[in-house]
Amino acid sequence: MNRFEVKEDFLLNGEKIKLLSGAIHYFRIMPECWEDSLYNLKAMGFNTVETYIPWNIHEPEEGVFDFSGNKDVVSFVRLAESLGLMVILRPTPFICAEWEFGGLPAWLLRYRDIKVRTNTPLFLSKVDAYYKELFSRIGDLQITKGGPVIMMQVENEYGSFGNDKDYLRAIKGIMERYGAEVPLFTSDGSWDAALEAGTLVEDGVLATANFGSRSNENLDALEAFFRRKGVKMPLMCMEFWDGWFNRWKDAIITRDAEDLAMEVKELLPRAGINLYMFQGGTNFGCYNGCSARGERDLPQITSYNYDAVLTEWGQPTDKFYKIRQVIRELFPEIPTMEPRDRRRAALGNAKQTGKVSLFSCVDELAECQRSVTPMTMEEAGRGYGYMLYRTHAMGFNNRMKVKAIGTSDRAHFYLNGNLEGIQYQQEIGTEIEMPFVSGENRLELLVENMGRVNYGYKLQAPTQQKGIRTGVMVDIHFESNWEQYALPLDNVEKVDFSGAWKKGDPAFYRYEFQADEPADTFLDCRSLGKGVAFINGFNLGRYWSEGPVVYLYIPAPLLKAGKNELIVFETDGKEAEELSLLDTPVYVELEK
Repeated sequence: MNRFEVKEDFLLNGEKIKLLSGAIHYFRIMPECWEDSLYNLKAMGFNTVETYIPWNIHEPEEGVFDFSGNKDVVSFVRLAESLGLMVILRPTPFICAEWEFGGLPAWLLRYRDIKVRTNTPLFLSKVDAYYKELFSRIGDLQITKGGPVIMMQVENEYGSFGNDKDYLRAIKGIMERYGAEVPLFTSDGSWDAALEAGTLVEDGVLATANFGSRSNENLDALEAFFRRKGVKMPLMCMEFWDGWFNRWKDAIITRDAEDLAMEVKELLPRAGINLYMFQGGTNFGCYNGCSARGERDLPQITSYNYDAVLTEWGQPTDKFYKIRQVIRELFPEIPTMEPRDRRRAALGNAKQTGKVSLFSCVDELAECQRSVTPMTMEEAGRGYGYMLYRTHAMGFNNRMKVKAIGTSDRAHFYLNGNLEGIQYQQEIGTEIEMPFVSGENRLELLVENMGRVNYGYKLQAPTQQKGIRTGVMVDIHFESNWEQYALPLDNVEKVDFSGAWKKGDPAFYRYEFQADEPADTFLDCRSLGKGVAFINGFNLGRYWSEGPVVYLYIPAPLLKAGKNELIVFETDGKEAEELSLLDTPVYVELEK
């Protein structure tokens, strides 16, 4: 049986080993595509794959667990093992990863007094229940049990959030209680304050650093930290950023391949590496994360291309070949291979075959829940996607001002079935004048959760509760007696397209197209406004005409040979008779 140790060096069966790792997130890639991704990692000369494990996809409701489909982490790890790769797992409660709420499940927010990432009984009890289930599945994957997993992470960049070592020890203790046997590590920024706050080297936990440039300078800082602590540990960059993530309305961020190769070549003689990302993949569904900049939240796009070594759809980039050349120069004994590429095709046009207003079919999609004051999305449902709120307000044949207080993230306002305004970010909470008729008026708000923050102090902020947190004012008073529909849109097969449609309404549109030979393809969203799209019932993620991307990637495994159904939920009133399926992605040029 193999054994892996962390001493002054990394040791595999007593021999020094250079960890050459790349990040591939199983949950951002279709299972049928995993093998190509893992094969290409090995073809570049690397020996290890790293992945986060997001809590929110595996426990979507408290006490309900899901490890199926692209959530099947065990199958992903076993596939990596079959290709001769070692595995680094990061099963921390918080992963960041530009993922919704940093991987924390939305249902935690139903507990109004919960403090995430803290040494408090309530939060730790939820982690404990999750780890009990998770480790019953991943425990046997460890190298100590004959599997390929060589290390696991205790917490992720905790030094950029808190400094409670008792909390870190509590997480470590829960992991070990449920069977963690391999060496444990933390990963933080390489500056002194982050390393001091977020590591457990005094407990024998390896400290690793995250950076993407100035390799020797960052390694010097990590090495100096070890000296101050009186420990001797191997140097490892656990996230060597080879690209970057992107936000809506911002220009695409890229990194020069030659510059990346130079920095990798500088790092490897001194340290192990984990390229973040080797392949980024896609934020399918409503799982994109969100950056926080001051008072503003900046949601990230559906594509997690990351300008990585492989593209979102698995195509080798110039970075692959340049890094492979570095491996050939530094480690000529390591075998390398030619990479695989997946077939892409333009599949023609999808033709519209049905349309229906949300207001006509909402009762089929969700239960109407009534309350005196508005419920948050977490209180009413799973906390993802959308929420439709409705009340009936008295009018006096005049214009009255309406404002939504404490509402996140984007809201459409309808009065008696007519769109009166859309608000987002700083606009929410400002007044909208609306023409109320005498007597009863139907006031509706469609609120979208555009993604909870995945990093920083706002993890504890009340704004991470989505929907209407406070209330809606008409004139000078809060309206009471609300109806609400939680719409995570995980049941679009229930949409009845025989109902009424009205131009400008948030609406579902159904399309059909043929795929005689399924291949990867790209949905052209340039004729649409904002919403989400589903291929054969699978949620591809969000689109938005604001860019920088105006496509949705459709992996071939989601297609059927023959007729395919595409459903679009469009919130901004754009209608297209046809939608194109292209063999290349589409972008909007935005100023950097």
